[in-house]
Amino acid sequence: MTVIAFSGARRRVPVALGACLFSFTAFWLAQRAAHVSMVDLMVYRAEGAAVRAGRDLYALRTTAAHLPATYPPFAALLFTPLTLLDTPHLRASATAVNLALLVAFVRLSLNLVGHARMESVWWVAAAAVWCEPVWTTLRYGQVNLLLAVLVLWDLSRRPHDGRVRWAGSGLGLAAAVKLTPALFTVFLLATGAVACLKGGDGRPWLRHARGAAAAFAGATLLAAAVLPYESWRFWTRLVFRTSRVGHTEETANQALRGVLARLLHSPDPGALWVAVAALVAAAGLSVAVVAELRGDRAWAVAACAVTALLISPVSWSHHWVWCVPLVLLLWAHGYRAAALGTLPVFCSYALWWVPHGPGRPELHQGGVELTLSALYGGAGLVFLALAGHRCRGPAGVRP
Repeated sequence: MTVIAFSGARRRVPVALGACLFSFTAFWLAQRAAHVSMVDLMVYRAEGAAVRAGRDLYALRTTAAHLPATYPPFAALLFTPLTLLDTPHLRASATAVNLALLVAFVRLSLNLVGHARMESVWWVAAAAVWCEPVWTTLRYGQVNLLLAVLVLWDLSRRPHDGRVRWAGSGLGLAAAVKLTPALFTVFLLATGAVACLKGGDGRPWLRHARGAAAAFAGATLLAAAVLPYESWRFWTRLVFRTSRVGHTEETANQALRGVLARLLHSPDPGALWVAVAALVAAAGLSVAVVAELRGDRAWAVAACAVTALLISPVSWSHHWVWCVPLVLLLWAHGYRAAALGTLPVFCSYALWWVPHGPGRPELHQGGVELTLSALYGGAGLVFLALAGHRCRGPAGVRP
C-alpha cells in the first residue's frame, strides 16, 4: 500500500506541473493578445537610465503617461541592469521572472500555513496567476512579487541554535525598495517589547527587527553615497508627497485613504483618514502581535501585511498579491466559507466594473459603485476582524 501511495504521489506532481505550465502559457498568450505595455517596467528602466547618465532622478517623466519616479533611490540603483536589454527582451524576461517569483511566493505561502506538498504549489500557482492583483502585477511589470518573496523568505525560516542567518535582511531590503514592508519591522519590535513586558524572552524578535533596520539603513546609505542629491531630496521632501503617485480616489487605490476619498467624494479625506488609519494600524498590529505570541506565525504575517496595505496612503490593486497567502491561510485553517467568499473579491476584477479613467469619475460614485471599488479594503478589514476573533483568550509567550 505504501508503494502504491508513493507511486500515486509521484504521478500527481508531473500532472500538477503540466497544468501549471499550461496555465502560464495561456496567461503569457493572453497578455500578448492584450498588448500589455508593462508601463511600470518602462519607468523602472528609465530610472536606471537616469542613474547611469547622472540625470535628475525625480525630475523624470517617462512613457506616454508622463509617469515620475516614486520609489526610494535604492530602487533606482537596482533598476540599472534593466537598461542592458531592449524592450521586447526586457518584457519577456520580466514576465518569466515574475512567473518564477509567483511559484516561489506560493511555495513560501504554503510552507507558512503548514501545507508544503509540491503538487499543491503547482496547482495553486496555476490558479493564482489569473487573480487580479497577480495579473496586474505582471501586466505592469511590477515588483510586488519580488518584495513579497523577500518578506516571506525572511519570516518563514526556522531558527537554528536560536538564531537565523541574515535575519531581517529580506525585510530591510524590501522596505528600502518600497516603504510599505517597513511595518513588518514595527511588528517585530512590538512583539519583542510585549514579550519582555509579559516576562518572556523577547530577544529573538528584537534581534530580527535590528537585522531588518540594519539592512534598510545599509541599503539607504549605499544609495545616499551614490545618489546624494536624490537621497536628500527624497527623504526630506518627496516621501511626504503622496500626490506624485496618482489621484487618491482612483479605483485602483484600495487603501483606506482611497476608499474614504471615494466615499466622501473628495480627493483628500484629510483628518478622518488619519484617525481611521491610526485606529486600524493599532488594531491590526495588536492582532499580529497576539497571533505571534500565541505561535500563529501565519496569522501574524497575514494580519501585518493586510494592515500595511490598508493604512498606506496608496495601495494599488496589484499591491494586494498578499491575497494568495491570505486565502490559503483561511482554507488551511478550516475557514472554508471565508476562503471561498474571498476568492471572488480578488478574481472577479469587479473593481474595474465602475467608471474610471480621465475626468476623475470616481469622485461621483454611487452605492453599488462605492461597494465594488472598496472590495479589497473591505475584505482586508473583515480578515482583521476574523483574525482578532480567532486570537481572543489568553496568549502564551513563545520565544
